Parts: sequence; C-alpha cells; structure tokens
Amino acid sequence: MAFLRSVARCNSLVSRKVSSTSSVLTAGSIPPAGSSPRGILLSDALSADPNQASLSYLSQVLAGGHLHQRRFRSVAATATSNRAHVESKQQHQQQNPPSSPQRDPLDVGFNDPNAAFKSKTTFELIRAYFVYLLCSSEFLVENNMKLMKLAQTVLGEKLFTLVMKYTFYGHFVAGEDQVKIVPTLERLRSFGVKPILDYSVEEDLSQEEAEKREVENLRVQLMKTIASMNFPVHRPRICSENHLGNPSTLLIGVNPEQGTAIHVRRASVSSTGTNLSGEATSLPQYSVDKTFADRRYKVQSARTYFYLNEATCERNMETFLECLDAVKGATFGTGITAIKLTALGRPQLLLQLSEVIMQARNYMMELAGDTGNVLTHHKTIQDLERYLSKVTDKNEVKKFLEKVTSDKDGILHLFPWSGIINEDCELSETFRVPDPVTGQMRRLISQIPPKEEEMFRNMIRRLNTIVKTAQDLDVRIMIDAEQTYFQPAISRITLEMMRKYNTEKAIVFNTYQCYLKNTYKEVCTDLEQAKRQNFYFGAKLVRGAYIEQERARAAALGYEDPTNPSFEATTEMYHKTLTECLRRIRILKDAKEDPKKIAIMVASHNEDTVRFAIEKMKEIGIHPEDKVICFGQLLGMCDYITFPLGQAGYSAYKYIPYGPVNEVLPYLSRRAQENKGVLQKIKKEKRLLLSEITKRLAKGQLFYKPKGNYVPI
Repeated sequence: MAFLRSVARCNSLVSRKVSSTSSVLTAGSIPPAGSSPRGILLSDALSADPNQASLSYLSQVLAGGHLHQRRFRSVAATATSNRAHVESKQQHQQQNPPSSPQRDPLDVGFNDPNAAFKSKTTFELIRAYFVYLLCSSEFLVENNMKLMKLAQTVLGEKLFTLVMKYTFYGHFVAGEDQVKIVPTLERLRSFGVKPILDYSVEEDLSQEEAEKREVENLRVQLMKTIASMNFPVHRPRICSENHLGNPSTLLIGVNPEQGTAIHVRRASVSSTGTNLSGEATSLPQYSVDKTFADRRYKVQSARTYFYLNEATCERNMETFLECLDAVKGATFGTGITAIKLTALGRPQLLLQLSEVIMQARNYMMELAGDTGNVLTHHKTIQDLERYLSKVTDKNEVKKFLEKVTSDKDGILHLFPWSGIINEDCELSETFRVPDPVTGQMRRLISQIPPKEEEMFRNMIRRLNTIVKTAQDLDVRIMIDAEQTYFQPAISRITLEMMRKYNTEKAIVFNTYQCYLKNTYKEVCTDLEQAKRQNFYFGAKLVRGAYIEQERARAAALGYEDPTNPSFEATTEMYHKTLTECLRRIRILKDAKEDPKKIAIMVASHNEDTVRFAIEKMKEIGIHPEDKVICFGQLLGMCDYITFPLGQAGYSAYKYIPYGPVNEVLPYLSRRAQENKGVLQKIKKEKRLLLSEITKRLAKGQLFYKPKGNYVPI
C-alpha cells in the first residue's frame, strides 16, 4: 500500500543520509526521542552534551533509523484495517460508479437551508447554532484561550475533551488522527465535497517565547557568520539605526583582499546589496524588527510555524507526508494537502532569498528602466550584452549570460532559478551579477556560511520529498502564502516546483493574496512563465491573512504599504485576477489545448465573490465539467456555500483540520476570532440553521440520518 511504500522510502532516505557526511541538523541540536533521525549531522551529534544521551541516539541512527521506523510502524499498525476497508470501498466504487449521480439545481443566492444542511444530523445543526451564538459574544471570543485553559484545569482532561467534542472541537475539527477523520471525509464525499487536509497541531507559545526564538536564531546565525570569516574581524558595532532606534546594520570586519567593509544586516545575516552607483540598497521590508518577531502579531486566521531546529522541520515533513497518505487513502485521490514552507526550514532563509529576488528586480530596473519582474521587461540577451558592454571582465559576463534563462520571446530570468530546487545548489555562488559601473562582478547576497547553505538545501530536500510523494500518490499540494517579506522566495520556489512536477497535470498550487497591490501583475507574470516554459499552472486565490500586520509593519519600518487601501479594492483585485485566469482558460479551450493547464481554486467565504465566479464562468463559457475551477471554504464555516456547490456539480472543497483536542486549541482560538470578525455571515448562517432545525423538529426528524448520493466533480 501507498503508506507502507512511504515508510520504505523514508527508511531508504535515512540510510542514504546517514552514509553521507554532509547532512542536516542545527549545530548542537539532538532531536528528542521519537523524532526522525533522517539527515543527522554527525559532528553535531558528537559535539552535543553526552549527558543528553547524544551518543545513544547516534548509535540508533547508525543502526538504521529504528526510532523513525518505530514511529511509522505504530501509525501504520493503527491505520491498516481501516485502510483496507477504504481501499476496498474505493475499488468497488470505481468498478461500479453510480449510473446517474445526483445533481441539484443551484440557488446562487445561497438561501436554501435544505441544500446547505442536508449533510448534517440534527444534533450537528444544534451544535453549530450554539457555537455561532458563543462566537457572537465579544467577551467569550476575546478571552477564549484563557477560558479554554481554565475549563481544562477545572474539568480535568477527560471531561474537558468530551465538552470540546460536543462544542467547538466537534464543529471545527474533523477528528484526532487520519483514521478517525475517515467517516467525516466519506460523508463529505457522499454530498459532493472533497477535502483539503491539514494536521492542525500547534505550539502554544507565549509572545515572549516566540520573540525569543526569532531573535535568538538571528543572534546565533550572526555569531556563526562572524566565526566563518577567514579574515580579521572588528568588534561588531552598530553603524546605522532605523527610525525606531533599533540597530539595523553591524560592521563586522574588513575583507583584506578587496579592502571593503563587511556589513551584516539584522534581517538576514547577510551583507546589504549595492546599486549601480555603489550605494548601499538596504530594503527595509526584508529586515526583522523585535516588534514583529512574533509573527502572529495582528494575525488571526493563519497558522504560524516558529523555527526551533532541523529536527522539528523533519517532523513537520513527516506530518505532511502522513497527510498525503491520508488524502490518498480516504478521498479516492481527489483530495489536497496544504503545507507551509516556513514549517520546512529556517524562515530567515526565505527572507534572504526574497531580498535577493527584489534586488534582482531592482538591478534589472537600473539596467533597463521600468519596474516589475524581469520577465515583464521583454528584453533579449542582446539587450543585456549591450547594457554590460562596459564590464571589463568579459569572461565573467559571458558566464553570466550563459546562465540567463531566455526563449525566442526574450529573457525570463536573470538566474537559473531551477537551481534553487536542486539540493546541491549554492546560493552565494548563484546570485552574482556584472556591474557596468565598477566593471566587476558583485553579489546580490553575501557569502553564506556552509551551515546556512546546508539548511537551505535541507528545506528544499524536504519540499522535494513531499511534492514527489504527492506526484507518486496522484494527489495535490497547495503551498500557502505567507508574509510579503517571505513571499517572493515562496512563490519562486513554488513555481520551480510547478515547472519540475506539473508536466502532465497541476500537482503543485501556489497561493495568491488579493489584498496585495501587486497580485494581478504577479499572477499574470506567473501565468506567462507557465505558458512559455510549458507547465501546468495551479493557483489558489484568497483575500489574505496578514493584512493588519502588513500595514502596521510597513508603517513602523518605513516602507510603502503593500496592501490595497480598502475591502472594496481587495474585492476588485480578486475579481480582476480571477477574470484574467478565466480568460486565459477560454483561450486554451478555443485553441483546442488542454484547459486544465490552468487550474484555479476560489478560496473565499465571501458569497459575492463565489457568485461572481459562477456568473463569470457562465459568461466566458467554462463549465464545472471542465474541472479547471474549484471552490473552497473551512470546515464549520459557510456550509451554506460549500454544500450547495458540491451538490450542484461544482468542484467544492472543505479545508479539513485534524489533531488531538488539547493540541488544536490555538487553531480553535483563531476560528472563534475569525467568526467574531464576520458577524454578518454568522447572522445569515444562524438564520438558515434555525430554519432547518425548526423544520426538522416540526417533521419529527430529531434523529435524521444524512445519506447522500452525490459524486464530486
């Protein structure tokens, strides 16, 4: 079975990594018992405190990764019987598909309580109504985490768990593990709805602990950078400050070969770039400020991963792999797994790469004028040769131009971005450009210490493992969007994964946040790249989760606010971007090409946006059966949108969180906060719930049992 094959694959990876002397963990960090020993750095293990049983742990690693085997074997044992049942049922349904799957007419006003809730028991309706009543209380919502912890203390573990399952947990979470969620997934499917799985366990960190992790990681990496310098280093001192009085740049030494000062930015532990006039070009958007070190600041609806060590990232990878296996085993291959790149490596590496990408855009703008992505300049290799004619080192220019990615329509990328998803890539050697003013080559990123290079390669290895597994299992991956200072790197890596894996269908999806001013341009550029490099493009369109934080951070650090000024402007951006995607799908259909080369998820709880998408599909001539547009909402929210869509034959998804009760409390807290912010939607859902409850009670349907005969599109 697929799950057992994944065990074998992971154990094979253990053997390969243990035999190599270049592997992964942060110096001195030994994973706790039960974590994956894949990629343990031998020197790290040996240099750790022997009193912490590092040698014992190392011996188990060298013995073949038994800890890892035991972990997977225990999960496999609990899932085997259930998986056999599911696979048998899947085979039966594939061999005996319903002769005429049920389809209902769609009320685009989304006012039909029967269509919204026919998949629910009467108890589930009453529970939902009760939960929404609680979410309407400002006091309860504002203090929900404290109240849940107090209830946990007063009631005790078992009674608290029972209460949560009958209230918030039962409403917003599908179950405790990938076995217990199967009944929920099967019922969703029987009513035409597919799942996006997410293991929603989170650390309940205090603000102080979160800030400490972010800032301490920067301090440690700074010390490692200084230690790695092979030339005399001055005592570090602050040489510039931002307007908040926070140190932003350190002078740490002088390179005796070039006679140049080495500056280290607090943001990324790398030197600042320079423009063609030789002036420093620090980009404040890509710096870290203590005020925003807790990346949950002003963020309600999105999960945040905080980096601890490489072992934690390995465990996160394993969790995503288990989600993929659950999707394959319980959803008949129609499900999706959502992942975050910050879970798979040190976030500051993404920040560094994001800054390089923006520096590359600035470099191209200085050479050719205009703004935006390199591809949008429509320049040729000959244009670049002319711009760089003053550079004295012609051999270096020639090497640079040989690596530029271009086609008959012009330059796509200045750098071989495909290299960044190569586990052997060295970032600091990749991002070097000819400087026509100085006549020399210069770096857009400083020489990165070997440890950081290895950490980046480990992040890419983890992502490659996940996406390759998704491809093997024939399920899909949605890579979530994050803050704007990470997003250029996330999008670039995601697009390269698309280019590598989306050769026959859309396996990898990127996420675009429409509250950003540049979303339309970014989507158009990425669509153009997919067309010119001939890969399938997958996108999830969302309004976005970080708008308040983005606005506050831009104001504090003194850079342009990247967000749209109003809700209406965000809606306009969403509709404009979606319309462009639909227009391009229509062009593919008219040209007799595969319209699935562009696949879009409309991930929105806004019924006006969903209605706009449906009407625009009809106007342009795109049908649900084309399987190029799908819709998605969270479990426990906006059922009156999701289920009517699925039952009418549209591709509809529910985002399905799961995990142990006590470990998903931060997720539940966010859902309560989010529902408080959309009281108008709650008002409508409460009205529809009350209508359906009243009707069932009047008909004596207290023990109504949902039974659907729908087949997801």
